[in-house]
Amino acid sequence: MAIQKILVVDDSPTERYFLTDVLVKNGFSVSTAENGEEALSKIKADKPQLILMDVVMPGQNGFQITRAIAKDPDTQDVPVIICTSKNQETDRIWGLRQGARDYLVKPIDPAELLAKISALG
Repeated sequence: MAIQKILVVDDSPTERYFLTDVLVKNGFSVSTAENGEEALSKIKADKPQLILMDVVMPGQNGFQITRAIAKDPDTQDVPVIICTSKNQETDRIWGLRQGARDYLVKPIDPAELLAKISALG
């Protein structure tokens, strides 16, 4: 099934706006969350088909939230793409180990992001 509904989780308003703008212009329905706790409640309320997850956020970080999503039977089928400024290979491996399907380093290249989304769809 093609992905339509995407949840963007990032504590940066600029990053949320940028990603939302790219996605909406490409026909996706987007909701946003500023932190992991808000993301988890939005996922439960209105299950997205894809989550774009920042790592460095107040409260629980993106790795912890990704792990929570991957372990919950209600949400484990929702793919997560980590979008972060953490560009170390160890971070990428750790993110994928937490259950993320893919890992993008900021600044996010819109073409690369859209290619990753269509590869999941």
